[in-house]
Amino acid sequence: MVSFRGDAHRFYLKLKAKNGNKQEIDELKELKEITDIMSFYEMLPTSGLKKVKFYLQKEFNGTGAIPLLITAVPWLLFIFSKPLLEWLFKGGRLWMIFVLIYITLLLAGVILHFRERAWAKTHLVIIEDILEERKKESE
Repeated sequence: MVSFRGDAHRFYLKLKAKNGNKQEIDELKELKEITDIMSFYEMLPTSGLKKVKFYLQKEFNGTGAIPLLITAVPWLLFIFSKPLLEWLFKGGRLWMIFVLIYITLLLAGVILHFRERAWAKTHLVIIEDILEERKKESE
């Protein structure tokens, strides 16, 4: 059965299938990747880690090139609509190919943008957690 609950639910089901065995859970690809990221950031000095945090915060909050293209391309097409329509309709079914390519690129761009944003947030949370632990240790 197809589930539209998303990656988090699929990951939960994968964890549940491991039956809570800690050793097997630590071997999951997703958790190994997070562990590698955490290990790397733990090696960095606090001052460097803060700079990385600021950069990642900028990336997470930034609009990025993909949303800009998503909004700019339709306006560009609107500006050149008459010459574009004449060219597309003169070619017969060429407009269908154009629309299919456009929608495919648009969807791929949106998916890519939100995946990048999710990874930026993951890195931010890891860094904030490490900085918080270091702050508690120094007190």
